[in-house]
Amino acid sequence: MLELQYLLQDMGLIFLLSVGVILFCFRLRIPPIIGFLLTGMLVGPSGLKLIDDVHIVEMMAEIGVVLLLFTIGIEFSLAELWQIRRPVLLGGSFQVLASIALGTGLFWLLGLSLQSAVFAGFLFALSSTAIVLKLLQDKAEMEAPQGRLSLAILIFQDVAAIPMMLLVPVLAGVQRSAETSWGWVTFKIVAVIVLGLLSARYLIPWLLAQVVRTRIRELFLITVAGLCLGIAWLSASLGLSLALGAFIAGLIISESEYSHQAMSYILPFRDVFTSLFFVSTGMLLSVSGVFENIGLIIWLLPLLLLLKTALAAGAGLVLGYSGRISVMVGLFLAQIGEFALVVGKLGHEAELLDSSQYQIFLALSILSMMLTPVGFWLAPRLARRLPDESLSDLHIKEDLDIPAKLLIIGYGIGGRNLARTAAATEVPYRVMEMNWDTVRRERAQGIPIQYGDATQLEVLQHLGLAQARILVVMISDAAATRRIVELAHREFPQVWILVRSRFVHEIDALYELGANEVVAEEFESSIEIFSRVLNRFLIPKNEIVRLISDIRGDHYEIFRHTDSNQASLKGHFPDFEWASVRIHSDSPLAGVSLQTSHLRNRFGVTVIAIERSGQAYTHPDPDWVMQGQDILMVMGKPEAILDLSEAVKAKT
Repeated sequence: MLELQYLLQDMGLIFLLSVGVILFCFRLRIPPIIGFLLTGMLVGPSGLKLIDDVHIVEMMAEIGVVLLLFTIGIEFSLAELWQIRRPVLLGGSFQVLASIALGTGLFWLLGLSLQSAVFAGFLFALSSTAIVLKLLQDKAEMEAPQGRLSLAILIFQDVAAIPMMLLVPVLAGVQRSAETSWGWVTFKIVAVIVLGLLSARYLIPWLLAQVVRTRIRELFLITVAGLCLGIAWLSASLGLSLALGAFIAGLIISESEYSHQAMSYILPFRDVFTSLFFVSTGMLLSVSGVFENIGLIIWLLPLLLLLKTALAAGAGLVLGYSGRISVMVGLFLAQIGEFALVVGKLGHEAELLDSSQYQIFLALSILSMMLTPVGFWLAPRLARRLPDESLSDLHIKEDLDIPAKLLIIGYGIGGRNLARTAAATEVPYRVMEMNWDTVRRERAQGIPIQYGDATQLEVLQHLGLAQARILVVMISDAAATRRIVELAHREFPQVWILVRSRFVHEIDALYELGANEVVAEEFESSIEIFSRVLNRFLIPKNEIVRLISDIRGDHYEIFRHTDSNQASLKGHFPDFEWASVRIHSDSPLAGVSLQTSHLRNRFGVTVIAIERSGQAYTHPDPDWVMQGQDILMVMGKPEAILDLSEAVKAKT
C-alpha cells in the first residue's frame, strides 16, 4: 500500500510539473516533447531530486515505448506504403545507410571502438518522428513535397530502428548459444511475421467483428490492448524484443477495418505513457556530466546538425527533388530523435556507451530536438535563396512550343480535376508538379505536365507564363504559394492569378501580393453546406446565389469575422430569424398593399425585400401591392413568421 502511495505521489508530481513546463513551452512555441524532457531534468537526480525511485518511472516508460511502436504499426498501412515505396525505400535507405557510414567513421576517429562507433552511427541516423510530424501538421505541409519526403524518410527510420535494437547484443559481443544464433533469431522473426500476417488475414478480423457486435466499448478496448501486450509478450518470450512484437501487433490491427477505432482508444494511453518515457530520459541527463564535456558538446552539436542536414538533403537530390525542397527536408530532419533515445538506452545497458559518452549523447539529442523549430523557421528562408536546378529536368520540349493559355501549379486532386476540365473544353493548358513520379506517370498518359519548382522565375519563363492568360496555384506549401504569386504578379502583371488557400490568414496576404482571386477551402465548403441548408428551407434560389456572390465578392468577410458579426446581430435582433414566405394566388393578402396589410402590427414582422418574376426588390414602398407568387423576405421572431406563413395560405 505504501509503495502504491509513493507511485501515485511521483506520478502526480510529474504530471503537475509537466503542465506548468509545457504551458511555458507553449508560450515559447516549443514542442511538448521538449517540455517533458525539461520536466525530467527538473525532477530528476541532477535537478531538484523530487523523484526517489527512478526505476518505477522507467518501467512505466517502457510501456510507453511499446504503445508507441504499436500505434506506429497501426498507422503503417502496407497499401499506403506501397504508394510511396520509392521515396521510402530509396530515399530512406540512402539517408539511414549514409548516416550510419558517416557516423561510424566520425565517432571512430573520435576514439570510440569500432562496435561503439557503429552503434553511435545508428543513433546518428535517426530523427524525431513525433516532433517533425507535429510541426509539419501545424504548418499544414504534410501534403507539400517536403512533407511527403520527410514522412517517407521517417517511416524508413522507424522501421530501421527495430533491427538496430536487435543488433545491440551483437555489437556488445554477447555470446550466442544455438538458441540465440543469427539463424535461429531470423527464423523466429520470420515465424512471428508469418503468424502475424495469417492472423491479420483470418483470425483478428473475425475476433474483432465478434467483439464489435457486442457494442461494449470496454470489451473492444481490452481486446485491442490485450492483442498489443500479448503479441509483445510472445515476441519477448521467443527471445525477440517487446518493441518488435508491439510493432507487429499494430500491423495486424492496421489491416482490419477497425484500425481507426483502435487507434482512437489507444492514443490517450500512448500519449500518457510515452510522455513518461521522455520524462525518464530527462531524468537520466546529468547536468554536471554535461558541464564536464561542454567543450565537446559545443562543437559536436553544430557539426552533427550540419552533417544530418546534408545527408537528408542528399536523399532528396537522389530522388530527383529540387535543391530547395531537399534543403528544407534536410533542416527538418537534422535532430536526433526519440527512437535514438530508445536504442541509446539499450546500448548504454549493453555497455556500448559508457556513462560519460551516454550523457554526451543525451545532451546532443535533447539540444538538437530543442533546435528543431529553429530549423523549420530557417528552412523556407534559406531555400528561397538557393538556385534551382529543376529547370534542367524540363528536357521534354515538344509540347512547350504550343502556347498554353492556362498554367496549373500542382497536380493534386484539384489540379487534376481542373486539367481534365480544360482538356474537355479544349483549353490549351500545362501543368507543373514537384513529384517526379507523378510527372513521369502522367506524361506517359499524354498529360502536358512538367517537373519543376515554380518558385523560380526561370522556370515560369520557360513554361511560357508570358503567353498565358490564367495562372492557377493549387499547392499545399503556403510559403511557396506566396513566392509564386509574388513572382508572377511582378514579372507578368497581365496574367490573371487564382490561388487555392488552406489558411484564413493567408487570404489578405495573397491579395496584397497580387492574386486576383483566392479560393479558401474551408470557406467554400461552408458555402456549399449553407446553400444546401437554405435550399431545404425553401429559400429562393436567386437569393442564395446573390448571397454567395456577395460573400465571395467581399473576400469571405462575413465568415472571417463571424464572432463579432454574430455578437452585433444578437445585440440588435435578439431571437430574430430571417425567412422567405410565398404569397399564394388566392391568398387573402394577394392584391393588398403593404401599408393596408399592417404586417408589422398584425404579425410583428418586417418586410426586407420582395421577389417577383425572378427579380428582387429591396426596401419596397408602403404602396407596394402584393400579388400571387410574390416571395416576401421577412425578419421577425419564429412564432411571428409561423403566423404569417399561415395567413398567406390560400383561402379555404
